[in-house]
Amino acid sequence: MTISENKIYPRTGDTQTVYLKNVITNDRIKIGDYTMYNDFVHDPREFEKNNVLYHYPVNGDQLQIGKFCSIACGAKFLFTSANHAMSSLSTYPFPIFFEEWGLDVKEITNAWDNKGDIVIGNDVWIGFEAVILSGVKIGDGAIIGTQAVVAKDVAPYTIVGGIPAKPIRKRFSDDVISKLLKLQWWNWSEKRIKKNIAAIQSGRIADLE
Repeated sequence: MTISENKIYPRTGDTQTVYLKNVITNDRIKIGDYTMYNDFVHDPREFEKNNVLYHYPVNGDQLQIGKFCSIACGAKFLFTSANHAMSSLSTYPFPIFFEEWGLDVKEITNAWDNKGDIVIGNDVWIGFEAVILSGVKIGDGAIIGTQAVVAKDVAPYTIVGGIPAKPIRKRFSDDVISKLLKLQWWNWSEKRIKKNIAAIQSGRIADLE
Protein backbone atom coordinates (compact mmCIF):
# COMPACT_ATOMS: atom_id res chain seq x y z
CA MET A 1 0.00 0.00 0.00
CA THR A 2 1.33 3.46 -0.93
CA ILE A 3 1.19 6.55 1.26
CA SER A 4 -1.41 8.00 -1.11
CA GLU A 5 -3.66 4.91 -1.04
CA ASN A 6 -7.22 6.00 -0.16
CA LYS A 7 -5.96 9.29 1.32
CA ILE A 8 -7.69 12.40 -0.07
CA TYR A 9 -5.89 15.31 1.59
CA PRO A 10 -2.05 15.14 1.65
CA ARG A 11 -1.69 17.99 4.16
CA THR A 12 -3.39 18.30 7.53
CA GLY A 13 -5.87 21.17 7.51
CA ASP A 14 -5.55 21.81 3.76
CA THR A 15 -8.80 21.01 1.96
CA GLN A 16 -7.78 22.81 -1.23
CA THR A 17 -5.31 20.10 -2.25
CA VAL A 18 -6.18 16.46 -2.98
CA TYR A 19 -4.57 13.27 -4.16
CA LEU A 20 -6.47 13.20 -7.41
CA LYS A 21 -6.82 9.45 -7.94
CA ASN A 22 -8.80 9.16 -4.71
CA VAL A 23 -11.56 11.57 -5.76
CA ILE A 24 -12.13 10.20 -9.26
CA THR A 25 -15.17 8.03 -10.00
CA ASN A 26 -15.09 7.95 -13.82
CA ASP A 27 -13.36 4.79 -15.06
CA ARG A 28 -12.19 6.63 -18.18
CA ILE A 29 -10.00 8.88 -16.03
CA LYS A 30 -6.81 7.15 -14.90
CA ILE A 31 -4.62 8.94 -12.34
CA GLY A 32 -1.26 7.82 -10.95
CA ASP A 33 -0.11 7.73 -7.32
CA TYR A 34 0.70 11.03 -5.57
CA THR A 35 -0.58 13.23 -8.40
CA MET A 36 -2.15 16.21 -6.72
CA TYR A 37 -4.63 18.92 -7.65
CA ASN A 38 -5.03 22.29 -5.91
CA ASP A 39 -8.15 24.43 -6.25
CA PHE A 40 -8.78 27.59 -4.23
CA VAL A 41 -11.97 28.48 -6.16
CA HIS A 42 -13.94 25.22 -6.18
CA ASP A 43 -13.91 22.03 -4.17
CA PRO A 44 -10.94 20.08 -5.62
CA ARG A 45 -12.88 16.84 -5.12
CA GLU A 46 -15.09 17.94 -8.03
CA PHE A 47 -12.20 17.87 -10.49
CA GLU A 48 -13.85 15.50 -12.95
CA LYS A 49 -16.94 17.73 -13.14
CA ASN A 50 -15.23 21.14 -13.25
CA ASN A 51 -11.98 20.40 -15.07
CA VAL A 52 -12.56 17.45 -17.41
CA LEU A 53 -14.88 18.93 -20.02
CA TYR A 54 -16.84 17.54 -22.99
CA HIS A 55 -15.79 14.07 -21.87
CA TYR A 56 -18.86 12.18 -23.05
CA PRO A 57 -19.09 8.35 -22.91
CA VAL A 58 -20.09 8.09 -26.57
CA ASN A 59 -16.48 8.70 -27.65
CA GLY A 60 -14.79 6.27 -25.26
CA ASP A 61 -11.78 8.59 -24.93
CA GLN A 62 -9.67 8.67 -21.80
CA LEU A 63 -7.75 11.08 -19.61
CA GLN A 64 -4.55 9.44 -18.40
CA ILE A 65 -2.29 11.25 -15.93
CA GLY A 66 0.87 9.68 -14.50
CA LYS A 67 2.44 9.71 -11.04
CA PHE A 68 3.70 12.69 -9.06
CA CYS A 69 2.06 15.31 -11.28
CA SER A 70 1.18 18.76 -9.95
CA ILE A 71 -1.98 20.32 -11.37
CA ALA A 72 -2.75 23.93 -10.53
CA CYS A 73 -6.12 25.55 -9.93
CA GLY A 74 -8.36 25.88 -12.97
CA ALA A 75 -6.42 23.62 -15.33
CA LYS A 76 -8.82 22.23 -17.93
CA PHE A 77 -8.84 19.15 -20.14
CA LEU A 78 -11.04 19.62 -23.22
CA PHE A 79 -12.13 16.48 -25.00
CA THR A 80 -13.30 15.59 -28.48
CA SER A 81 -16.90 16.71 -28.12
CA ALA A 82 -15.67 20.30 -27.77
CA ASN A 83 -14.60 20.07 -31.42
CA HIS A 84 -16.72 20.63 -34.50
CA ALA A 85 -16.17 18.81 -37.79
CA MET A 86 -13.67 20.88 -39.79
CA SER A 87 -14.08 18.82 -42.97
CA SER A 88 -17.79 19.64 -43.13
CA LEU A 89 -19.01 22.54 -45.28
CA SER A 90 -20.57 23.84 -42.06
CA THR A 91 -19.30 23.71 -38.49
CA TYR A 92 -22.88 23.52 -37.23
CA PRO A 93 -23.25 20.19 -35.36
CA PHE A 94 -26.32 18.81 -37.16
CA PRO A 95 -25.84 15.21 -35.82
CA ILE A 96 -26.28 16.42 -32.22
CA PHE A 97 -29.79 17.60 -33.10
CA PHE A 98 -30.71 14.32 -34.76
CA GLU A 99 -34.36 14.60 -33.68
CA GLU A 100 -34.76 18.00 -35.32
CA TRP A 101 -33.22 16.90 -38.62
CA GLY A 102 -34.37 13.27 -38.81
CA LEU A 103 -30.84 11.89 -38.52
CA ASP A 104 -29.63 8.58 -37.11
CA VAL A 105 -28.60 8.92 -33.47
CA LYS A 106 -25.83 6.37 -34.12
CA GLU A 107 -24.08 8.98 -36.28
CA ILE A 108 -23.91 11.60 -33.51
CA THR A 109 -20.11 11.44 -33.35
CA ASN A 110 -19.97 12.82 -36.91
CA ALA A 111 -20.65 16.22 -35.32
CA TRP A 112 -17.01 16.53 -34.26
CA ASP A 113 -13.49 15.49 -35.18
CA ASN A 114 -12.32 12.76 -32.82
CA LYS A 115 -8.84 13.68 -31.59
CA GLY A 116 -8.50 10.84 -29.07
CA ASP A 117 -7.15 10.47 -25.54
CA ILE A 118 -5.27 13.04 -23.48
CA VAL A 119 -2.16 11.37 -22.04
CA ILE A 120 -0.05 13.12 -19.40
CA GLY A 121 3.24 11.57 -18.31
CA ASN A 122 4.80 11.44 -14.85
CA ASP A 123 6.17 14.37 -12.82
CA VAL A 124 4.38 16.90 -15.05
CA TRP A 125 3.54 20.36 -13.70
CA ILE A 126 0.44 21.93 -15.26
CA GLY A 127 0.14 25.63 -14.44
CA PHE A 128 -2.77 27.81 -13.38
CA GLU A 129 -5.71 27.76 -15.82
CA ALA A 130 -3.76 25.91 -18.51
CA VAL A 131 -5.89 24.16 -21.14
CA ILE A 132 -4.98 20.77 -22.61
CA LEU A 133 -6.84 19.85 -25.80
CA SER A 134 -7.98 16.40 -26.88
CA GLY A 135 -5.43 14.11 -28.49
CA VAL A 136 -2.46 15.80 -26.80
CA LYS A 137 0.34 13.78 -25.21
CA ILE A 138 2.63 15.42 -22.66
CA GLY A 139 5.93 13.75 -21.83
CA ASP A 140 7.43 13.00 -18.43
CA GLY A 141 8.85 15.96 -16.54
CA ALA A 142 7.26 18.63 -18.76
CA ILE A 143 6.04 21.98 -17.46
CA ILE A 144 2.93 23.68 -18.87
CA GLY A 145 2.90 27.44 -18.27
CA THR A 146 0.11 29.49 -16.73
CA GLN A 147 -2.93 29.84 -19.04
CA ALA A 148 -1.15 28.02 -21.86
CA VAL A 149 -3.35 26.34 -24.48
CA VAL A 150 -1.72 23.06 -25.44
CA ALA A 151 -2.83 21.86 -28.86
CA LYS A 152 0.23 19.77 -29.77
CA ASP A 153 2.30 17.10 -28.06
CA VAL A 154 4.95 18.22 -25.57
CA ALA A 155 8.31 16.47 -25.37
CA PRO A 156 9.62 15.17 -22.03
CA TYR A 157 11.24 17.72 -19.72
CA THR A 158 10.22 20.62 -21.96
CA ILE A 159 8.73 23.89 -20.73
CA VAL A 160 5.94 25.28 -22.92
CA GLY A 161 3.80 28.40 -22.69
CA GLY A 162 1.55 30.72 -24.64
CA ILE A 163 -1.49 30.50 -26.91
CA PRO A 164 -1.00 28.18 -28.64
CA ALA A 165 1.67 26.70 -26.37
CA LYS A 166 5.16 26.59 -27.83
CA PRO A 167 8.44 25.25 -26.42
CA ILE A 168 10.36 27.77 -24.30
CA ARG A 169 13.30 25.60 -23.34
CA LYS A 170 14.31 22.17 -22.09
CA ARG A 171 14.71 21.77 -18.36
CA PHE A 172 17.96 19.82 -18.60
CA SER A 173 20.57 18.76 -21.13
CA ASP A 174 19.68 15.93 -23.52
CA ASP A 175 22.06 13.65 -21.63
CA VAL A 176 20.38 14.29 -18.27
CA ILE A 177 16.90 13.94 -19.80
CA SER A 178 17.88 10.60 -21.30
CA LYS A 179 19.15 9.37 -17.94
CA LEU A 180 16.03 10.55 -16.11
CA LEU A 181 13.76 8.78 -18.58
CA LYS A 182 15.72 5.57 -18.00
CA LEU A 183 15.75 5.96 -14.21
CA GLN A 184 11.99 6.59 -13.94
CA TRP A 185 12.37 7.55 -10.29
CA TRP A 186 8.58 7.86 -9.97
CA ASN A 187 8.40 4.06 -10.19
CA TRP A 188 10.84 3.54 -7.31
CA SER A 189 9.68 2.20 -3.97
CA GLU A 190 8.57 4.72 -1.35
CA LYS A 191 11.62 3.76 0.70
CA ARG A 192 14.01 4.58 -2.12
CA ILE A 193 12.23 7.83 -2.97
CA LYS A 194 12.37 8.94 0.67
CA LYS A 195 16.10 8.19 0.72
CA ASN A 196 16.61 10.29 -2.42
CA ILE A 197 14.34 13.31 -1.83
CA ALA A 198 17.29 15.60 -1.04
CA ALA A 199 19.14 14.32 -4.11
CA ILE A 200 16.08 14.81 -6.32
CA GLN A 201 15.64 18.36 -5.08
CA SER A 202 19.32 19.15 -5.57
CA GLY A 203 18.88 18.98 -9.34
CA ARG A 204 22.03 16.83 -9.65
CA ILE A 205 21.35 13.44 -11.15
CA ALA A 206 24.73 12.18 -9.93
CA ASP A 207 23.48 12.46 -6.32
CA LEU A 208 20.77 9.83 -6.82
CA GLU A 209 21.31 6.48 -5.18
